[in-house]
Amino acid sequence: MNITLERPFAATEKGGRGSNEDFIYPLSELASSGERFFMVCDGVGGAEKGEIASALACDSFKTFFDTFFDAEDPSEEFINRAVLYTESRFDEYVKLHPEAKGMATTLTFLYVGASGITVAHIGDSRIYHIRDGKIIHATQDHSLVNSWVQLGKITKEEAAVHPHRNVITRAVMGSNHSVNADVKLITDIRNGDIFMMCTDGVTECFPDEKLESLFSRGLNAESLKDMIVEYCTEEARDNFSFYILPVQNVQRATGYRQYILSLFYSLV
Repeated sequence: MNITLERPFAATEKGGRGSNEDFIYPLSELASSGERFFMVCDGVGGAEKGEIASALACDSFKTFFDTFFDAEDPSEEFINRAVLYTESRFDEYVKLHPEAKGMATTLTFLYVGASGITVAHIGDSRIYHIRDGKIIHATQDHSLVNSWVQLGKITKEEAAVHPHRNVITRAVMGSNHSVNADVKLITDIRNGDIFMMCTDGVTECFPDEKLESLFSRGLNAESLKDMIVEYCTEEARDNFSFYILPVQNVQRATGYRQYILSLFYSLV
């Protein structure tokens, strides 16, 4: 499968906070349609520490991929090895800077590969797959309130306004708090689909219904970016960061290549 993106658009802003502890990769001004690797992270731990955590997670993941990735699609095992490497980098940083003890970050990761688009996440930053204005897939938050929703203790609407809605149950911290990412390979991808990665500063301003209403307008990616930034600048109490990744074209393998790929995947 050959997946071509249109130009991605992104933003990362401090919103209602005094500083910005989010980090995205690549930086918005460097993103191009040829990019295959994207991350959005939301740091935890107070000014500077959270900012360091999110930036270090992006840098560590990219370094691990640049050094060890030699396949067409990253596996769940490979991604979680990247998480382990990132945790070790956190350990090294805290050893040199004890005041940073307790820093942590959420993590969202997306890779455009040969078999589809691989998404992975830790924490309550999300990845949406949107088609014709409808959300057809969204990651499930690693948060206290979402676990209660899954157990039927509270409703999704109650979770959105619950006083503990920002308590996360999984984050990248260090080897003493090692976690795994939830990983999914998405193969049902069509021309015109849009993927959006974002921190909770965006999701708190745009619940699912409002997000679908915005994406149903048929706007291009740049206009969508501008509208999200405008609204979140006025409404967000938190930092807000996101990537909008529009799929331009999907070409599926045919003939001999399709046969070889089907044979390969039947053996793994």
